[in-house]
Amino acid sequence: MQDFGEAFGLALSLVVSGDADLVEIVALSLRVSLTATGLACLIGLPLGALVAITRFRGRNAVLILFNALMGLPPVVVGLLVYLHLSRAGPFGFLGLLYTPMAMIIAQMILITPIVVALSRQILEDLHAEYADQFRSLVLSRRQQVMALIWDARFSLMTVGLAGFGRAVAEVGAVMIVGGNIDHLTRVMTTAIALETSKGDLALALALGLVLMVIALGVNALVQSLRMTAVRHAYA
Repeated sequence: MQDFGEAFGLALSLVVSGDADLVEIVALSLRVSLTATGLACLIGLPLGALVAITRFRGRNAVLILFNALMGLPPVVVGLLVYLHLSRAGPFGFLGLLYTPMAMIIAQMILITPIVVALSRQILEDLHAEYADQFRSLVLSRRQQVMALIWDARFSLMTVGLAGFGRAVAEVGAVMIVGGNIDHLTRVMTTAIALETSKGDLALALALGLVLMVIALGVNALVQSLRMTAVRHAYA
């Protein structure tokens, strides 16, 4: 076990020098989480908008379901994805288990309900303001969805950032389906867990520092986009 002061100094040197292993792990983490967030937004934003503007039997149950799914246990999601992608599973023939794609799928499943639930609330409030105008223009449901998403784009960006923040900090699901394989599926969170258990605090602290910077950056972007959305609303 390294002395904490020494480990922190080594961690800073790894970050400043751009250590190759550190850069590789961070780059994979960003690639996996950004891809998962993008896919979740492609699915979740239209679905959230559709639920926001549509009234149907069982709608309250659907809302409760999506709100409940926001708290999906990551290890359960990882286990379900593992069972589907394993050789004995229905998609085992694809050979995706223990690959970055399996990690993307797990993260996408985790954050899609978050995107749906948060975007639904934003777009439902906006639709209440535009409902009469939409009816007067006789817009189709698809046109209404596109109009709402475009007008609420700044607020919806905060939803995407919230999903990304959830994805990049995930460890349980990606550990199960990715296997934490060096130079293949090792991301920041799984590497931190592994290096800490090994007693190699330098790399763990370096990755922790990078993860904290990313988290702070995401929060700063969310705040900036919220202010932009407010200015846009009153413009």
